[in-house]
Amino acid sequence: MRHLRGNLTTLVATVLVLVVVGVVAGFVWSAVAPTTQYVLTDVGPQPADLEGQSLIAADGWFAVIGAVCGLVCGAGAYFLTRTRPISAVLGVAGGGLLASYVASLVGSSAKGTIQASAAGGLTTSTSLGLTAHGVLFAWPVVATGVFWILEFVLTYRLRGQA
Repeated sequence: MRHLRGNLTTLVATVLVLVVVGVVAGFVWSAVAPTTQYVLTDVGPQPADLEGQSLIAADGWFAVIGAVCGLVCGAGAYFLTRTRPISAVLGVAGGGLLASYVASLVGSSAKGTIQASAAGGLTTSTSLGLTAHGVLFAWPVVATGVFWILEFVLTYRLRGQA
């Protein structure tokens, strides 16, 4: 029972720490990613510049920030929770996905103000949003990959010394 409690504590603590990091990552994403200009029409918001790359750039910045967070969180989880590797890797996988989702929610709600009126409608700089939802997986995939690479490399080295 004590072993199970320790594993659950490691899992829950890892997930909670990653969610807090996800909030910070959302604010960072909102600060560095470009906003997209939209024109509000009768059919809804339409991009003001149809050839603009800001939507793709926002997804790219989200992927980069998620990958960096995954790298740091995977290495941190390995070095802080060596005695419970399974619960730690489950924590970085599930917590990384949840943190990535939280980052997208925080980042998408941190920007967005009406800037000017135009003849074709009201021009606005909208909140960030993800158009390629696969970038949500950058964080947990990198985190678990880094965790297992460290586990295999360092454990193999320790076995070779024995």
